[in-house]
Amino acid sequence: MEHLPGPWLTEAASAAQQQGAGNLLRVVLIVMVVGCVLVGWFLLRGYKRDD
Repeated sequence: MEHLPGPWLTEAASAAQQQGAGNLLRVVLIVMVVGCVLVGWFLLRGYKRDD
C-alpha cells in the first residue's frame, strides 16, 4: 500500500517556497510558541514537591 500525501501537505509545501513578509510572521509564531513552553515549564517547575 502506497502512502499518498494529502492535499493540505502539498499546499503547505508550495506555500513554504514563497518568499515574502510571511517569514517574519513565521519567526514570530515560532518564538511565541517556544516562549510559552518555557514559561509554562518555569511556572510548573515551582509546583513540584520532593516529599
